[in-house]
Amino acid sequence: MKNWKLKPFALFALTFFAVFLIGCSVDKTVDSAGNEITIIGREAFSLFGWRSVYWYAIMIIIGLTFAFLFGLYIAGKIGFDKNALYDGFIYGALLGILGARLWYVAFAWKEGNFTFLRIFTGFLDEEGGLAIHGAIIAAGIFAFFYARKRKLDIYKLGEMLAPGFLIGQIFGRWGNFFNQEAHGGPIVNPDPGRLAETVAKGRAFLEKLGLPSFIVDQMYITENGVTTYMHPTFLYESLWNFVGLLIILIVRRFSKKYWMGDAILFYLVWYGTGRFLIESIRTDALTFELFGTTFRTAQVVSIIMIIAGITLFTLRRVFKVYPRSYIEIVDETKEAKSVVAEN
Repeated sequence: MKNWKLKPFALFALTFFAVFLIGCSVDKTVDSAGNEITIIGREAFSLFGWRSVYWYAIMIIIGLTFAFLFGLYIAGKIGFDKNALYDGFIYGALLGILGARLWYVAFAWKEGNFTFLRIFTGFLDEEGGLAIHGAIIAAGIFAFFYARKRKLDIYKLGEMLAPGFLIGQIFGRWGNFFNQEAHGGPIVNPDPGRLAETVAKGRAFLEKLGLPSFIVDQMYITENGVTTYMHPTFLYESLWNFVGLLIILIVRRFSKKYWMGDAILFYLVWYGTGRFLIESIRTDALTFELFGTTFRTAQVVSIIMIIAGITLFTLRRVFKVYPRSYIEIVDETKEAKSVVAEN
């Protein structure tokens, strides 16, 4: 039975790699240091020459799919209504994407030259243009009111929502990889007089990290008239989220001090911390001005997330709000299923 449950995941993974190998366009070139490199194109494939399908959109769909499958699995373990999850996921995903797009447009309005249509459709093409904090806010607000309307356990919902966010972001950041965006600055500041040397040092740094060549090659990016190797901040954030997901899964499985719903509070602190640090080396940050000072939007929101997560966690422990461990509820659900099966 367990092997059967794994088949959908294996089939999905195999399909993804098959599409990648068949449809991916590549460009063979040489960097300034003389290394032969392969740049993966943004377009995954074309639908009969009518519509280009971009990796950016595909990675978002993959992330949403795995997040949903994970949510269904956890719903069965903690006794959450799967039908409510089906309905909520569809609306939540759509509102999350809309929120991500509107957040991006709001802070990139001056530089974006947006038409009304491009506000809602631009991210489907190669230009990208989604901001995860907008998705977090929109999906979070929807989840709160959806749980109240359907009389759902918000703490159980949080145990699916927070890991789902991490899963979605783990895959979603690879959309930035294909678009060669959301990267950091040059690994070695380019010197026009010694460009080949600085390019070689940048590549050597990435190779020392043990990164496969397809990632190293893709980080050879042109920006501000200079082409060199950039920090793969998309990868830093993807790995940071993966570690955060592992921490949630491990701690809640073995520690009775982990309460149902703690995943949301952990997510606020963990993602907020990682994003704040990584944002400092990105070159495409959304910004706003306040009292003559320019702030990076993601860093400000990340600070708010960290403060909110720590504060809510502390208050929850002090006032013992819903002090039921994840392990306790999983055991109760398993026992209830056994009773039903026996009858």
